Amino acid sequence: MKLYAFGVDIGGTTVKIGLFETEGNLLEKWEIPTRVEGNGNRIIPDIADAVNGKMKERKMQPEDVQGIGIGVPGPVLNESIVNRCVNLGWGIVDVSKEMRQLTGIENIAAGNDANVAALGEMWKGAGKGHENVVMITLGTGVGGGIILNGKIVSGIHGAAGEIGHIKVSDDEGFPCGCGKKGHLEQYASATGIVKKAKELLENTAQDSVLCHKDEITAKNVFDAARDGDEPASEAVRFACRMLGQAMAHIADVMDPEVFVIGGGVSRAGEILLDGVKKYYRETVFHASENTEIALAECGNDAGIYGAVKMILP
Repeated sequence: MKLYAFGVDIGGTTVKIGLFETEGNLLEKWEIPTRVEGNGNRIIPDIADAVNGKMKERKMQPEDVQGIGIGVPGPVLNESIVNRCVNLGWGIVDVSKEMRQLTGIENIAAGNDANVAALGEMWKGAGKGHENVVMITLGTGVGGGIILNGKIVSGIHGAAGEIGHIKVSDDEGFPCGCGKKGHLEQYASATGIVKKAKELLENTAQDSVLCHKDEITAKNVFDAARDGDEPASEAVRFACRMLGQAMAHIADVMDPEVFVIGGGVSRAGEILLDGVKKYYRETVFHASENTEIALAECGNDAGIYGAVKMILP
């Protein structure tokens, strides 16, 4: 095996890049802007320039590099072809082919960013020591990644792991970002938690510290719930119930060793974890009641760790 490898995590604002030893040690990490103008046609060349520049700086040749793994915020087919990525302005882009041409490095693999982050958590984070992991990322939306027998599950259409689009309610009047209604993302995301809290405040005579906030955030809601604020507590219980029940449905299908919960909302910590565990165990088939549920550990580095893991033996 060669000495070095690169892990790349493409986000809507920045691209994170890590230079690793192939044993898994992170030597250096840095960021470059994600230039989405012009349908994102500079993104891959910019990454290639950054990789080529780092190789030149460290006097490395392409033959010294095991490969480049790349996480992309969209569906990816055959570890290469992105089939429409709205956040980047991409239509159909063969990421691996273009990167291979621009760097001279043969071993290139691309994957959906949530799946890649799940691989990173399996390798170096909360899923370490396990080969069957489901990661759920709670942020503005809800993302997910599935690892089965140590490998990313992408699905035939590159859409496996779209956990945020599991339907959990028949009563939703507003559409999800995808255009359909009643999806998990509408309730367990930061956006959904804030929306639920505002609905409860509008329909209760109870006072709440949230009424005195200039702006309600998911963090405000969790902080108030910890202090016993009833409308905030109800909003948290609702989000935990929706998420815990959705996780139970996933467990009934694939029975993972561990669920890992990451993203900004996961910083709420034990109040989130305890609530999710409660509703998960009330719902899931009895054989899976004791499945481990843990908070993510790799933070913003999960993507680059998972990306590099894709191209290692």
